[in-house]
Amino acid sequence: MTGKATASAGNHANNQGVRGSMGLIYLLLFASPQLLVYLYLRERLPVTARRWLALVFVLFNIPWGIVAVRMFSGSLWGMSRVPYIAPFIAWQFLGWVFCGLVCVYLLGKAMVWVVRRASSVVREIPGPDDARRTTNDSRLSRREFLARATYTYGAVGVGISAYGIWNAERLPTITQRPLVFPDLPAGLDGLRVAHLSDVHAGVHMSEDKMREIVRQTNALGADLIVQTGDMIDISQSFIPDYVRAFRDLRAPLGVVTVLGNHDRYTGEDAVIRGVKDAGQVFVKNGVHVIERGGAALALIGIDDPRNWRADDPQHDDVEQALRVTPPAKDAFRILLAHRPGAFDGAAPRGIPLTLAGHIHGGQFYLPVIGWSPGRLITKYVMGHFTHGSSQLYVSRGIGVVGVPLRVFVPPEIAVFELRRGQSGA
Repeated sequence: MTGKATASAGNHANNQGVRGSMGLIYLLLFASPQLLVYLYLRERLPVTARRWLALVFVLFNIPWGIVAVRMFSGSLWGMSRVPYIAPFIAWQFLGWVFCGLVCVYLLGKAMVWVVRRASSVVREIPGPDDARRTTNDSRLSRREFLARATYTYGAVGVGISAYGIWNAERLPTITQRPLVFPDLPAGLDGLRVAHLSDVHAGVHMSEDKMREIVRQTNALGADLIVQTGDMIDISQSFIPDYVRAFRDLRAPLGVVTVLGNHDRYTGEDAVIRGVKDAGQVFVKNGVHVIERGGAALALIGIDDPRNWRADDPQHDDVEQALRVTPPAKDAFRILLAHRPGAFDGAAPRGIPLTLAGHIHGGQFYLPVIGWSPGRLITKYVMGHFTHGSSQLYVSRGIGVVGVPLRVFVPPEIAVFELRRGQSGA
């Protein structure tokens, strides 16, 4: 008993440390640009304006005090209990926009200076009045830029905040995608699989909204529904809401579910009971085999890793589940994992398809440069990936973590039609 208690305490401490590290990255990622904006403006505004600037800066950074306290107390992800924090996060996010405007402005001035310097063969030496006028014009230009950039910053902040909150609150978009496999048994050709992930029943996912999601999923007419974890967000008090809503989820071949990290934070035994009460098949480092058209489909489910690291291939979990899985010649295999890094453990073992979630697409995405904060966690942020003959799909998820904000990353329910044929056909 002592050994188990010590191991449990060690795992708990490790998980707290991981969450604390990720929280620190999250904090620095959004707070640092805002600090740079403040320092830049402070040096360029009159004394009276600096006082107002300091007041605005403090007010708009109060939520980060909440985040910092939770981060160092080990309960960072409970910050979802601050439901109106999203506009503040958007404000911080737009620090990037303002810093970008400043950089473009300075780069433009530098380029103009270089061009003028190169093209000026003879330069008239200005008199005192000309110098004074040039200096005044320069100051006026700089202040005009700061004013316009600040107005732009505020306007874009309001716009992105509103869009991000609306995007997080709306029903998921439907992604329909054919997946082609050369060794797919004839009986599974045309099988439709609906993939749900990261519902996060909680403050930002009400029972009424979950009922709408269930109706939306049922209307897709999938043969099979799978869930890849994070059904509940932190508190066990949300499990009954989830059960009442998701007991109406239906598919001819059933609903098969695995756990995510938030389900563990909530209490995995309680979540497992809730999943089963909702009529779903729960799989943990094992397999659930179904038949269709005389062909077998092996749904391999692995647990969320306790000693987590970035892009963990979960070799031990995959290997344990494969021990009880029918051979590849007897059943087509699909791996259900919460974290997409498990694909690196599945592909070398010849598992044709892995379905995962966890990242939510990072909840923020910059479409021009194609970057998301999710890249700090994994190389598999969202969408479809291939490695040899194996394929991975990472769902953008349905709910949110921490803040009810999705910027250019809408929630998603994916529907796959499995097809027999050559990849790329």
